[in-house]
Amino acid sequence: MHCSSRGKGENVLFLHGMPTNGRLWDGVVRELSSQFRCFTVDLPGMGKTPFLPYSPSYFEQVAAQIEEVRTRNRVQRWHIVGHDGGCAAAVNYAHLFPKRVGGMALLSPAIFPDLRPFFLLEVLRKPILGEVMAPLVHSLFWHVAMNRAIPGAHHESQRGSFLENFSGVMGPWKLMRLVRWGKPEVLLQHTPSILKKLVCPTLVMHGSRDVLPESFSRRAANLIENAQLVTLDSGHFIPLEQSIAVARSLWAHFSSRLTKQAEDVSPYQSIEPCIRPAKASQIDLVPVTAAR
Repeated sequence: MHCSSRGKGENVLFLHGMPTNGRLWDGVVRELSSQFRCFTVDLPGMGKTPFLPYSPSYFEQVAAQIEEVRTRNRVQRWHIVGHDGGCAAAVNYAHLFPKRVGGMALLSPAIFPDLRPFFLLEVLRKPILGEVMAPLVHSLFWHVAMNRAIPGAHHESQRGSFLENFSGVMGPWKLMRLVRWGKPEVLLQHTPSILKKLVCPTLVMHGSRDVLPESFSRRAANLIENAQLVTLDSGHFIPLEQSIAVARSLWAHFSSRLTKQAEDVSPYQSIEPCIRPAKASQIDLVPVTAAR
């Protein structure tokens, strides 16, 4: 698994979603690296990490690869941040290696069995039709859908980086292979029960213009005992649209008393829940100026 690191301080691991790569977090890392040692990885099949065939043990295999990254970099414990499908990897890693996780943040968590893939990508998931339509869908997805989802010349470098892995003659079919990850109701069926077992303080972020239902973020915050929910003025790609707000929220969350407290508590013990108005309620983001 390809990994890059920047900065110094407490360790934070960033996991992107599909079909992006570690550069999704460029703006967030730029803001946080003065106070945290930030690790960004490319998940399997994206960026510089080889594709990993899907199977019932897929998330366990991804968690094992993440654990290898931790060991290789001599990290004792780190906070973990996920976006989109990267949230599923984050949740499973926190479940399988609880002693290695201090705090967690989930942005646009695409982690529940009732997930409905983006309609263009759903075409690629269908046998035969996907093979035939791959070039057309590839063009529409990257040059229309992604340009609308991630607008602006200042994001051109990152958009190009996301596309690079799926460029060339075989690019459309590489994208097709990536999105054929199986049925959500099968691959994500254990997510609700896993969330109930997590004890690490968790911040859930939802974009007010996100294509992902708000109910996903609310459900995640509701199921995790020590969680709070914030909503940002953003579409689906929150780390790109609101990098400064995300960085400030993460800084406040990972520097909080409860996150520090969790580091001193066995992952098999319960800790005090985060203070919030009510279960599954939503709190407004309070900007916090990050130390520089």
